[in-house]
Amino acid sequence: MLSDLGKTLDVAREDRLLLDETCRLTDRLADSLADNGFARHFVPERWNGGAGTFTALLDAVSELAETCASTAWCAALYAAHGRLAGYLPEAGQREIWGEGPDVRVAASVVPPQGSAVRADGGWRLTGRWATASGVDQAEWLLLASWVTQDRDPAGETREHRIFAVRRHEMKVLRTWRPVGLRGTGSNTVEGDVLVPDHLTFTLEDLGRVRPHAARCHSVPFSLVASLIFAAPVLGAAEGALRTWWETQIRRVRPGGGTAVQPLVLARASAHIQAARLLLERVAQRADHAPVTPVLVAENQRDVTVAVELCGAAVDELFHAAGLRALEEDDALQRHWRDITAARTHGTLNVGSAASGYADALLAARVGEEAR
Repeated sequence: MLSDLGKTLDVAREDRLLLDETCRLTDRLADSLADNGFARHFVPERWNGGAGTFTALLDAVSELAETCASTAWCAALYAAHGRLAGYLPEAGQREIWGEGPDVRVAASVVPPQGSAVRADGGWRLTGRWATASGVDQAEWLLLASWVTQDRDPAGETREHRIFAVRRHEMKVLRTWRPVGLRGTGSNTVEGDVLVPDHLTFTLEDLGRVRPHAARCHSVPFSLVASLIFAAPVLGAAEGALRTWWETQIRRVRPGGGTAVQPLVLARASAHIQAARLLLERVAQRADHAPVTPVLVAENQRDVTVAVELCGAAVDELFHAAGLRALEEDDALQRHWRDITAARTHGTLNVGSAASGYADALLAARVGEEAR
């Protein structure tokens, strides 16, 4: 279902300037994403969801991002948040998907924000949560806070707990006016609500491998989280390369000939193709490979290096594009701004991934020597 993107791509082309102006998705674009199956992609099959693959999501999101990275970002997150909601208790899942799987879920789960305290029948959730992408058209929210564990009344041990809340119960604050990814509408929400126990789970739950679940629900969060944010970067880089190349071959030098810059073309295209190969391998591991700490670290390593390659390539394309790229409505500049914004996301930090990779290899080596 994710392969039939023609209508959504047409709407994204028509609406992308409006997304930049209003700093949110248009309603018809959000509806088109749901029609394409992004919201249901990882929803469990018992709720008529897709229980889909990470490879299919990578392909679809990167294709969208060639046209509009903001649209692709929201598509990826609507899918990913449906996967997270699959960790709710059965009654909570029924409340969200009992009438159908095409439910858009926005989230603000890392870092924990606001406050949550025990109340009759559940939790009292109060405060503000920033950067909830696609929140305007979401029907549900996943919001996280630190809470004191029930077994530790002294309050010395905290847990990272995630709560599902109907979007209409929260107020959306128009706080999102960034340089890039403007159309994601990653606004702040605030409210004071009572959340029943069947609409909450912990971040620790996301790290547990569930052997009898569908593959997409049996892999730990850490194996796949960064891939979700990298997929739009890859597509935006591919779109930037195409835009730059089409501009180059139309430019004519004085005296004839085109203004093609072969070194820029070769280096940028190789970097972007290498990034795609890395991310395809990450998705294939997520879909099929036995999960180990080293595999998790390899995925995080490959994702962050792929994003670094895309960023370097598009930086070079932008700097080689000439004055036209400085115009506010220039397509290459838009890709460059979107990628620059996306690279600030914490899951895409190559330094953290490098440290984690080294630690995982050392731990595996120590384990082998101890046997």
